[in-house]
Amino acid sequence: MHEIIKTNKTIPFMRYRLGAWFISGLLIIASIVSLSVNQLNWGLDFTGGTVIEVGYETAADLPAVRQTLDANGFGGAVVQNFGTQQDVLIRIEPREGVKAQELGNQILSLLQAESDGQVEMRRIEFVGPQVGDELTEQGGLAMLTALICILIYIALRFEWRLALGAVGALAHDVIITLGLFSVLGLEFDLTVLAALLAVIGYSINDTVVVCDRIRENFRKYHKGTSQEIIDGALTDTMSRTVITSLTTILVLMALFFLGGQLIHGFATALLFGVIIGTYSSIYIASSLALALGVSREDLMPPEVEKEGEDLDPMP
Repeated sequence: MHEIIKTNKTIPFMRYRLGAWFISGLLIIASIVSLSVNQLNWGLDFTGGTVIEVGYETAADLPAVRQTLDANGFGGAVVQNFGTQQDVLIRIEPREGVKAQELGNQILSLLQAESDGQVEMRRIEFVGPQVGDELTEQGGLAMLTALICILIYIALRFEWRLALGAVGALAHDVIITLGLFSVLGLEFDLTVLAALLAVIGYSINDTVVVCDRIRENFRKYHKGTSQEIIDGALTDTMSRTVITSLTTILVLMALFFLGGQLIHGFATALLFGVIIGTYSSIYIASSLALALGVSREDLMPPEVEKEGEDLDPMP
């Protein structure tokens, strides 16, 4: 297999680990502060709201519907087709003092005024905030469960220092990605939550590849410090990392620019998560394992005592 990055020298990744820790520390602190002060811009999946379904005589122009709602004070409404191109589902954030029926009538009047054909109301429903609270709790438990399972898996397959480094890298990715959404005020809905779980899977896949090469190099090379062995493992996997990351980023950029409003948050979270996940596999997971003192002795296979080896030799 041809390599994109060919080098006869080992790239000294770990030499710059302190600078990487400083940058990551600043990003994590900024993310936590923003999450504490600004919090997240929860979507309708978490906050609840009014769900309105309307029907058009012909195919509905969704961008025009969004523009009409934005221009009349209903910014942030989720507009999508429901079943057919004539059926449109609109989700509006909850408004104090306004009943769902009144809100639906306002929306219907606006759409009828802007449409050449007839627009009829199909249904109006109110999704209470209790659903949002339940989804928030379940989403947090899903990510926590994923992190615990990953910790157990890496510890059993490799070594506990590498496991802590891998989970530290995953926590690093999730916190900074959430911080991005908090700082920019981007809407956080279930599609973004799904993207976060996908980022965890992508990042741990990168980390497992790196950990496997670190273990292999420790067993293969009997000379060199732990830092040199880890640098060699990261250099060996660099071509694979670049190929995987670039091909994934190309697809996500297409989704980001061409996918439309409904999956914009999903594409944003995945695009940023892949970039930060690639970085953390190199500079967080590996450097944490090095800081915890991973060594050749920790990763060598246990010696199997042969039967009769402890017996005295025959005279």
